[in-house]
Amino acid sequence: MAMICVQDAEIIILQLVDALKETETISLDEATGRILAQSISSQLDFPYWDNSAMDGYGVRFEDVSQCSSENPITLDIITEIPAGIQPQTTLKSGQACRIFTGAMLPDGVDTIIMQENTSKQGDKIVILSPPKYPGEFVRKKGTFYQAGNILLKPGVTINEPEIAVLATAQCPTVTVYRRPSVAILSTGNELITPSQTLQAGQIIDSNQYALRAFILKNGGCPICLGIVDDNPKILKQKIIAAINCADIVLSTGGVSVGDYDYIDNILKELGGKIEVNGVAIKPGKPLTVAKFDNGCVYFGLPGNPVSALVSCWRFVQPALQKLSGLKGDHKPKFFKAKSSHNLSAKGQRETYIWGQLKLVNGDYIFELANGSQNSANLINLALTNGLAVLPIGITQINQGEVVTVLSL
Repeated sequence: MAMICVQDAEIIILQLVDALKETETISLDEATGRILAQSISSQLDFPYWDNSAMDGYGVRFEDVSQCSSENPITLDIITEIPAGIQPQTTLKSGQACRIFTGAMLPDGVDTIIMQENTSKQGDKIVILSPPKYPGEFVRKKGTFYQAGNILLKPGVTINEPEIAVLATAQCPTVTVYRRPSVAILSTGNELITPSQTLQAGQIIDSNQYALRAFILKNGGCPICLGIVDDNPKILKQKIIAAINCADIVLSTGGVSVGDYDYIDNILKELGGKIEVNGVAIKPGKPLTVAKFDNGCVYFGLPGNPVSALVSCWRFVQPALQKLSGLKGDHKPKFFKAKSSHNLSAKGQRETYIWGQLKLVNGDYIFELANGSQNSANLINLALTNGLAVLPIGITQINQGEVVTVLSL
């Protein structure tokens, strides 16, 4: 299968993924970061009733509309209304009530005078400045939301604002899509875990941990299957287990053209239809993507740590978003930024250069990571939050020129 361009790979991968239908009902306390699976409405108006937006005095507009510092109006204070109390009095002409922010307005009050524009004298209040209009500093019932309308639609991520809306709508529980399950396995005789003693020729497996973090950050449930030796029989058994327990499988290594790269043949033997087998991207060219009859999508990622993560950021993240039930076009987020450094590429593949995307005085700046841009160099990948993109055919972006940056 011929190597394809990045954009074609993106389209193919998103077409392979179907949004999850399974849902679960969880408590509001557990809902942060989850994807809403139901429409939410409320039988309550918001605000629930007319209330004060200020600490001050509730009055009748007609009583105070003509007052001034030279011609103040004096009103009788007949009651005090804190928040959380239902007023028991009705305000008449010539009267005022002491009222606090959020407190329910009593009958007869249509305007609030902020306390800075008053002078209290015993049980009377002197109004020194008129309101600008009837209803000033009054939050009218239903101004923000009318009962019965839809507050939130399915497919939105539940973050802090949505949590507040759900709480206001009195939703102690909420129905969400289940989290996508993602199996992870690392292949290679040379790999050891971080807790093992490093021997000559061995490599500590960082991919298992980096991919687990990536999955958690993107709302998935990681299933870590560990390190698998380059043994076709053992590898095949592990892949069978992976595709039968997860919606997506991420394996690292074994997808290039070496003598110990068995992944592609095993996927074919197991009935997987290989849809992508090499992408014109740097780093990350040896990417294999296959679909199985049970719906599982398999990503055979390169073994080099940077290549594996770039593949996840560019291709796996949009697939996870679509799978999770999140609404939208599931496209990566790109920004235009001025490069702080000269950026170079060979121009034969779409090249991704890692560094930091910063907002400086209202403009985005891309700063190149220190050290070599090598797919095996995960050290200078730390603190990366953006990937500058040099399209095929572009070999140089000069310092100060604009570059497209994939935001992480």
